Formats: sequence, structure tokens, C-alpha cells
Amino acid sequence: MSSLQSRERAQANEAVEVFSKLEGEIRQLVSRDTRAPRLQEGNDSESAATNIGSMLQHVSGTSVQEVEKLIAELQILRETLQKEAARVQREIVGYAVLIQNARRSTRTISDSVSFLKNDRDDTTRISA
Repeated sequence: MSSLQSRERAQANEAVEVFSKLEGEIRQLVSRDTRAPRLQEGNDSESAATNIGSMLQHVSGTSVQEVEKLIAELQILRETLQKEAARVQREIVGYAVLIQNARRSTRTISDSVSFLKNDRDDTTRISA
């Protein structure tokens, strides 16, 4: 039972670490996007438009890649959680069956002991 609890704690700690890492990556992405390079000083509107266009492509390309990466990681986490949920459900069913069997065994033992006790009481009454 304690090994099950320690395994559950380890899995919970692992999930917390993954989510913390994911949160850190999101924070880095946001801070990187807010520190976009400044446009060069000048009156050349074509140069400014080119700089804006390249900056937007860079930011959007990086953002899209990061979002796709996060989606892939979240899908992996989702699959892991679904597998873990199925495993826990199987464990619960196993414990329920075990409890039912224990109750049946206890009832059988109790009935046997009471039968023996009643049989002993009947024997002492007959011989007395």
C-alpha cells in the first residue's frame, strides 16, 4: 500500500514538474515576443515596411512553432493522463473485488464458527 502511495506521489511530482516546465516555456515565449527588435531610425518607408514584415514573420513563425510544440506536449500529457486514469480505474475494480471476496470469506468463517458453537452447545445439552 505504501509503495502504491509513493508511486502516486512520484507521478504527481513528475506531473507538477512537467507543468512547471511548460509554464516556464510559455513565460519565455511571451517575454521573447515582447522584446521584439526595434525598427531602424530613418525616413525610408520601404525599409521600415521590410523591417516590420520580417519582424512579423519572425515573431509569428516562432510563435506558431512554439504553439505547435506546446500542443504536441499537451497531447502527450493527455495520453499519459488517460492511461493513468484507466490504470487507476482497474486498480479500484481490483480492490472492490478483493473487498467482496474478503467479505464472503469472513461471512463463511463466521457461519462455520457459529455452526461449530451451536453444534457444541447441542452436544453438551444431550449429554447432560
